[in-house]
Formats: sequence, C-alpha cells, structure tokens
Amino acid sequence: MYIRRTHTTNSATGERYTTHRLVQSERVGGRVRQVTLLNLGRQFTLPQEEWPALCARLEELRSGQGALLAGSGPVERKAQRLFARLLARQGVAPPLAGRTDGGDVQAVDVDSLELSRPRSVGVESVALWAMAEVNFVALLQGLGLSGPQRALIVGAVVGRMAAPGSERATHRWLGERSALGELLEVDFEALSLAPFYRAADLLMRHRAVIEQTVFTRVSDLFGLDWTVTLYDLTNTFFEGAALGNPKAQRGHSKEKRSDCPLVTLGLVLDGSGFVRRSQTFDGAVTEGTTLEGMLQGLGAPRGALVVMDAGIATAENILWLRTQGYRYLVVSRERQRQFDATAATSLTTASGEALAIQRVLDADGAEVRLYCFSECRAGKEKGISERFTTRFETALQALHDGLARPRTTKQIDKLWERIGRLKAKSHGVGQHYRIEIDADATGQLATAIRWERQPVAGTMLTHPGVYCLRTNELTWDAEQLWRTYTMLTDLEAVFRSLKSELGLRPIYHRTEARVDGHLFISVLAYQFVQLIRRRLRAHGISERWSTLRDILAGQCRVTATFRRADGRTLHVRKATRAEPAQLAIIQALGSDPSPGGIQKMIV
Repeated sequence: MYIRRTHTTNSATGERYTTHRLVQSERVGGRVRQVTLLNLGRQFTLPQEEWPALCARLEELRSGQGALLAGSGPVERKAQRLFARLLARQGVAPPLAGRTDGGDVQAVDVDSLELSRPRSVGVESVALWAMAEVNFVALLQGLGLSGPQRALIVGAVVGRMAAPGSERATHRWLGERSALGELLEVDFEALSLAPFYRAADLLMRHRAVIEQTVFTRVSDLFGLDWTVTLYDLTNTFFEGAALGNPKAQRGHSKEKRSDCPLVTLGLVLDGSGFVRRSQTFDGAVTEGTTLEGMLQGLGAPRGALVVMDAGIATAENILWLRTQGYRYLVVSRERQRQFDATAATSLTTASGEALAIQRVLDADGAEVRLYCFSECRAGKEKGISERFTTRFETALQALHDGLARPRTTKQIDKLWERIGRLKAKSHGVGQHYRIEIDADATGQLATAIRWERQPVAGTMLTHPGVYCLRTNELTWDAEQLWRTYTMLTDLEAVFRSLKSELGLRPIYHRTEARVDGHLFISVLAYQFVQLIRRRLRAHGISERWSTLRDILAGQCRVTATFRRADGRTLHVRKATRAEPAQLAIIQALGSDPSPGGIQKMIV
C-alpha cells in the first residue's frame, strides 16, 4: 500500500491539477496491477516524508493491530479517518456458502475483540428522518446547490439539533463525534471550517424560499391552516463589541445581559408552533414597531387571528390589525384590574388548575374583554406583593429608628427625598401607603415617621391573580378564547427551546450576514425539532427536545475488530442496538432502528 501523486487535466476547463490516491498492488492472473483503494483528493496536506508511516499504520489497522502504534499525532488521526473510509467503501463481505438465511457465521478469537471509533448516530438519524418528511435535501438541490453544499447545510442544521453551538463547535462535532458523515457518505473530517461559514451564506441567499417551502410542506403534512398566528420577539447577546454589525445595539436584554450588544429575532408562528416567517432586527428595536412589516411580508390572509402579548399590543398595532381585517387576541394593557366572581365561569387547565373567567362585551360591541382569575397566579402575586411591602416597610422603619440616633438625617425635606427614592424602587408598592412625618417645634426636624397601608383598588394588591385579554373575535365563548391564548405560552417555550436547546445564544459572529445565518440555522433546526415532537406527541411521547436528544444520543456506530481462526482480521461496523426508550421514539417516527447498516471487511 502506498500513496501516488497523479497529474490530471479537467476535460471541461482544461485546468491541470494534482490529486493523490491510496494504491495497493495486487496480483491478478499472473500480472501485478495497481488498484486504487481511495481517492485522497487535491487537498491532501500530509508531508510526503510521512506517507510511508501513514501507509504502514493503515496496514496495521486493517490487520487488527489497532493499539500497536496508537497515538494522537496527524498520522494517527489521518490513518483512523482513512481506515473508516476504507471500511465504508470496501466493507461488504458475502455470506458463507450454503447459508440461505443471509447469515454470516465466523470463527473468531473472542479475546481479540477491540471496539473503536464510536460515533453518535441516534439524533442524526432522527434528524435526517425529519428532513426527509419535507424533502429538505431535494429542496436544496432544486435551488441549484451542489452535493457538498447540501451536505454542509444538512450538517450545520443537524449539528444545531444534536450538539448546539457555534459553527466552529459544529465543525468539530461533525469531525470528531458524529456519524452523520457516514449516513451522508461525506468525509466531514477532511473539510476545513471555512465551507461551514459559506453554507450559512448560501442559506441566507435562499432564506425566503426555504422558509416558505418548508412551512408549506409541514402544513400539507399536518393539515395546518391560517386560523391562528402567533407573534413575539426575543433577543440574544453578542460576545464582544460586534462593531461591524449595525444590528448589534444596546437594548433591554431578556437574559439581563445589558453589558452586551443585542440582536432581536422576530417569529410568526402557526398555532401548532411551526415557524411561518422569521426576521432579525437590531437589538434596540421596540416590540410594537415590528408587527406590521412582518405580517405584510408574510402575506397573512385577512381574517386570520393574531395572538400576541402586551409588549406588541400597542394602540397603533390594534388599530392597524382592525383596519386591515385581522382578528386579534392580546393581553390588555389596561392597568385597572377588575373581576366579578359571580359572573364568571370555571374551567380546568391541562395541568389540573382551576381557573375562573368572566367574558364582558364592551358597550360599543366592538371588543370582548376576558377577565381571568388564577388561584396559582394569585398565590405567586401575593408572595411578590408581600416581599415588596415588607421590604418597603422595613426601609421606612429604618428611617424612623434613625431619628432617635445621633448623626442621622432628621431634616424633613431630606427625609421626603429618601422616601421618594424608596417609592421609586418599590415596584409600585409605594402607591399603597399614606406616609406622614411629625415635625418638632421648629418645623424643620422630624420627630417621627408614620405610615398606613391603604391599598389602591384595581391593582395587584387588591386583585391578585387577575389578568385581562381583549379581542375583536365576538363569536367565540370564554373557554375557546382562553385556550387559544395559552398558545402564546407555548411560544415562550419555543424561545426557550431556541435559546437553551438549539444554540441561539450567545452570538460569536461579527458581520450582519453571518449573524443572520446563525439565527436562521437555529430556526430551521427548530422546525425539524417541532416536526419530530408533534409526531411523537401523537404517540404519547411529550418530553422536551433536550430530553429526547439525551435519550437518542446514546445510540452510536462502533467498529468491532476480531482475529479470525484462520489468522485473518474481521472488521464489523454497525450501530448499537436501540435501548427501549430509544426504540420507542424510533418506532413512533418510523425511522431506521439500525442507521447506517452493517459494513464488514476481512483482511
């Protein structure tokens, strides 16, 4: 076995270039012929003086001497990778003569068993199944992307599903830990990092078509319609200043990373949780200014119901939705809380919680107000109020106690300033107190501070657990309106999935295009995760993606090497048998329980 450098001319372009091949001499019918085992390509970078060591190591691996010269240098890493390619290419052994059931019985030395090259395959196989459900690879091919480009895009998206991280981390995962390359017949270990960044650029070039086509195919798959549209925003932060990206702006960080510039992601989703459209905005964008552009760009039909939270439900947006013929269901921005328990009806949530809801038609008959009371929410809000009121009263008591000590503030005007600062930091609790300061004979110094709690009606203190929804959908009953609104809670779970399970944060890129590409990869990964979870829920499997991913990650492809009785070496590469929890997922989806098949080679 040796490496041969060959000069070749491209017949189409006339370009002359050098390629490398792994060659073996074989005697055929009395003549010696050179047989190409592998094409090593044009970018074979190992120095020529190390070629003999590489070939010798490959011979050892083929003959089962896996640990003789094992190391971590470039020769060993390249030898392991090339041996895996040899096994994939030549690893087909016919069954023994006389067997009719396709079995292959071998006499081997059990003590010689070695297991090598473990690579995860469970998540990768399920991810490819999801892509096949919507013909994702065929979509990329129809857009004119080449085979290597399609493989890189699939690798980037599957990597985001299986091992969320940056493009650099995905590149390392594909080369060192994943068997996705075997399933796609692509050698990810030989690819440099730069093509992965270019794959994201290609995705962004075709973003609109890919996003629309994937959602259309998902809609056909599950029979979705335009009944409900969910809209919300989230943001993520940059590591570094990101000075070259105009979208990297300071703003209100939902992760409390005010020390970093931000970028904002807007999503329009179907009621089933699939993304209809995504768009990135600068980190300082306000929620209320983005709705019109997103819905107009989406082409949402008139009459669709738009569900959104209070941050987007500005008076201007409500008016625009109404004039454009949309229905809406939003969290009301009104501060005055009210609830009439005698006029309310009861329902039970999916978690078994009792809820009381009161449906009120406005005087002009244009809107419905839905006042909701939750015992669970009331308990939380009471705890919050008690914490802040205790903190506020403790601070007032400290000011009062200080009047009896020397060298403390006793001037009345200074004390009112301090009380004003306490109210500003009290999270609204200060409005519920009547505070008085007793003065001495001069009228300049305080002798006592007295306060009395007087709760303001219609606030969290008097109506804990009450919130209000408003809608122009007049034909639905109270329960239907409330259960539709709870889809927005599922949207928050979407954002949690994107950020914590699919590597949305943080952002390491510096340019706008690369940042947009990183976010879009996460959006695509979410689409396939949602497809998988929706199919699994139909079979009673409702775990979070992080849990499903951990279960599936235990299935690997492994190479088993034996010494046969005749002195030859048998290599078998296959996936581990699916564990019961893994098998339940695989059977519910109808995916392959033994991804990659079996590869065998006898040397």
